[in-house]
Amino acid sequence: MLSFKGFLYAVITSAAFGLIPLFTIPLLHGGMNTPSILFYRFSMAAAMMWAYSFFMRKSLRISIRELITLAWLSLLYIGSAVFLFSSYLYLSSGIATTMMFRYPVFVALIMMYVFKEKKSLWTMFAIVLAVLGVAMLSWNGSDGGVSFFGILLAVLSGLSYGVYIIAVNKSSVRTMSSEKLTFYVFLFTAVFLLAGTLLTGSFQTVEAWQDIFNLALLALVPTIISNLTLVLAIKAIGSTFTSVLGAMEPLTAMAVGVFVFSEPFTLSTALGVFLIIAAVSVVVLAPALEKGYRTGKFLYITKIKRIHPYIIPHH
Repeated sequence: MLSFKGFLYAVITSAAFGLIPLFTIPLLHGGMNTPSILFYRFSMAAAMMWAYSFFMRKSLRISIRELITLAWLSLLYIGSAVFLFSSYLYLSSGIATTMMFRYPVFVALIMMYVFKEKKSLWTMFAIVLAVLGVAMLSWNGSDGGVSFFGILLAVLSGLSYGVYIIAVNKSSVRTMSSEKLTFYVFLFTAVFLLAGTLLTGSFQTVEAWQDIFNLALLALVPTIISNLTLVLAIKAIGSTFTSVLGAMEPLTAMAVGVFVFSEPFTLSTALGVFLIIAAVSVVVLAPALEKGYRTGKFLYITKIKRIHPYIIPHH
């Protein structure tokens, strides 16, 4: 029997991820640049993750080989985060987050055409849904309300995250504990961002208490809490159900944009969001759907054992 707590953890996870714009947009509008925001976010998150691991007595010891692997993987993670935050300057937060949410579709495409995984009719159907979803969101911008450059940035964020997911699952750290992987990805991300901002002269200090408050919540809620509840959700209800409930992420971001930042919400936006969420859900459920189609039964969702992107730290 599926755990109610597991569903609750999954909803908290995806809703917390969807709160990224709530704490990020005020910082961007206040004049802080994306690399500085991300440095503070991940440095605080790494410190919180270290404290959690110390309190829970979880070892963070790794080998030199794992250290090198985690360092270059962090560069992919940085790319995804930078593209997403940059897209907030051109798109409403809901549309940007929804565009990025397509990353499971990118994972499926890469696995099919690069790693020669078996092609799936369900996956191809999901790709059609995703393309239609992007078209609806783009059509919403026919009056100038949506920037196509912003859409490109958000799509690149999803693509970068998809490549990151595959790289992790194909690397030597694929069996590493979630806590350890999360800590080192956050740590290296913060170090690389600090180096980049110092070398380019774009590092910004934080003085306003409102900015410190937003940065601390950005590090805590959609970074630490979401990743910890993610692990609990996967253990309780499995990666598939956790992933499907991840649809709360773009819905939460859309709600924040509409009700907090007064961003427009039209029928085409609603249709676009629905199509992209449907596409991601089909990709996640494809193995169960295919198995059910072959056997005439659709009762296999809870038995899927494959590695799923949601075991990887989110941005």
